[in-house]
Amino acid sequence: MLSRVAESVYWMNRYMERAENYSRFLDVNFQLSLDLNEDSNRQWMPLVYTTGDNELFSKKYNTPSKENVIHFMSLDTENPNSIMNCLIRARENARTIRENISTPMWEVINEFYLTIKSKRKFEESDMPGIAEFFKAIRNQCLLFYGCQEATISHDEVWHFALLGRLLERADKTTRILDMKYFILLPAREEVGSTLDLIQWLSLLKSASAHEMFNRFYTRITPKNIAEFLILDKIFPRAIRFCLSKAFDSLKILSGTDRDTYGDETEKRVGVLLSEMNYASIDEIFSSGMHEYLDQLQVRLNGIAAQLDETYFRN
Repeated sequence: MLSRVAESVYWMNRYMERAENYSRFLDVNFQLSLDLNEDSNRQWMPLVYTTGDNELFSKKYNTPSKENVIHFMSLDTENPNSIMNCLIRARENARTIRENISTPMWEVINEFYLTIKSKRKFEESDMPGIAEFFKAIRNQCLLFYGCQEATISHDEVWHFALLGRLLERADKTTRILDMKYFILLPAREEVGSTLDLIQWLSLLKSASAHEMFNRFYTRITPKNIAEFLILDKIFPRAIRFCLSKAFDSLKILSGTDRDTYGDETEKRVGVLLSEMNYASIDEIFSSGMHEYLDQLQVRLNGIAAQLDETYFRN
């Protein structure tokens, strides 16, 4: 398999996953804004911090209003991580490897691109339909994943696709958790309040985790939510689950068994996964949640960089 093909299919999936994540972040925050009379800076600016694009946003916009943040994160072509730019890049990667993906996959991503391309800017008058706009984005991303699952062989192309999706998903899960713990941490008098509970519920919804969380936990508490999104073995957006499935794909790509490792990427994922297998949420809280999540992001970035070096630069 050509490294060019592996890299394109990997990034095609990372960008699609990023677009889906952003649509969920924005939609949940929009729904939350309808229920709360919150200051716009507190309500919307944390989303920009979550993506790491706050410096660019501050240069372009005077205020973190609802309209500005939604436009910046969804349609702004000057924001390299906007939904629009993610889709442009995903489509371009798909175009370069047309012979390695199925026609239904190409049709979904191309139609998705053409639909979003027709949208230029959000105005106040567009707000009533914004929830449907984000729902359409999520549905298109899920349709793409379904087409990929059902219409291509589960060979090397498939495993590089999974790696892109899983590493992006794990990274975004750390960021939405960090947003609540570090940026949206309430004042002491708000802890345990209705406002605090609503914000925790919104965090679960941002990870599409609310219903599954309720199956296993009877109380919505910071520790329970963090435990579910970090350490759960079977929820698809939990960090531990993502790393476990990524490790499986790396093993298949390298042809090594689980007791050894074939390259540095496998080693890094395996070490991190082993640590998480023996971690407890009490230990994570006692050492500092923000510090733990920050280190997770650094290590996930290191894994992505090592994957690039191992498979795409040779």
